[in-house]
Amino acid sequence: MDDLRPIRIFLNVARQRSFAAAARDLGLTPATVTRAVAKLERDLGEQLLLRTTRQVSLTSAGAVIAARYGTLVDDLDAMTAEFRKDSLADAGRLRINAPLSFGLKILPGLVDGFRLAYPHVALKVSLTDRLIDVMEEKSDLAIRISQPPEDKSTIWRKICEIPRHAVAAPSFLDRVGRTASPDDLQRAHCLSYGEGDDGELWSFRKEQVTRSVRASENFVSNSGDLLLNLAQTGAGIAVLPRFMVSDGLAQGTLEEVLSGWTVAPLWLSLFYPPYQHFPPLVATFSDYFEAYLRDQDIGIFA
Repeated sequence: MDDLRPIRIFLNVARQRSFAAAARDLGLTPATVTRAVAKLERDLGEQLLLRTTRQVSLTSAGAVIAARYGTLVDDLDAMTAEFRKDSLADAGRLRINAPLSFGLKILPGLVDGFRLAYPHVALKVSLTDRLIDVMEEKSDLAIRISQPPEDKSTIWRKICEIPRHAVAAPSFLDRVGRTASPDDLQRAHCLSYGEGDDGELWSFRKEQVTRSVRASENFVSNSGDLLLNLAQTGAGIAVLPRFMVSDGLAQGTLEEVLSGWTVAPLWLSLFYPPYQHFPPLVATFSDYFEAYLRDQDIGIFA
């Protein structure tokens, strides 16, 4: 049987115990309901309903069919509803991964505004400074701050470049001295960000001159927040995104090192699984995300 319509009509009659009530519920004529049930009985070769002038009841075969088909149709309807929900641009569930520092600084206001604009979207937000695999982590999209992506197995969308600054506490610079060139930086004073054991490579530029400095491998952390706190307490120099250090620079707890030299920026990108068809809800969040960042003065855009 290719058509589920007779089964749905039969199940409604079985629940209502009435052809007339089922017809009203389905918006059909009683004759249409009667013909649909008769067709189903012919297809199955079984009488499914006993009709009297007072009521309609199930035969033994009808009770079995109603129980088995009822469960199957309910499961099919639930699955269809789930797929339809995923195809909506303003409703459904969205799983997002973001860097910890970025998430704590930027996402509260962004998420609050998005939930007000799209109240029928359920969000699951995971924060980690590790560059995740969006396929393994089962994320619908991942926010990444990194070097320009080279991953060929995912889709990515560049939002903007993230300016960075080399910073330290004024007290630290008073003690060790201020330098005018990256060549004068002492590696032992440079705190590294990364996942491995090697020191982070810092690239500086001033007009047409570029210099690279390998930070110390004696202290390496994958937490930007830890590096920020260490820099503020006078433990050394860290290279961090502007949105993390802007408050400290404004309040005087941090000072920019090598004024006049710019640090190579990172990319803020959205990473997606290799979708064959881009989900409308993912597109909705992506557009909102970019518009929010451009509308807010949050120390990301230059």
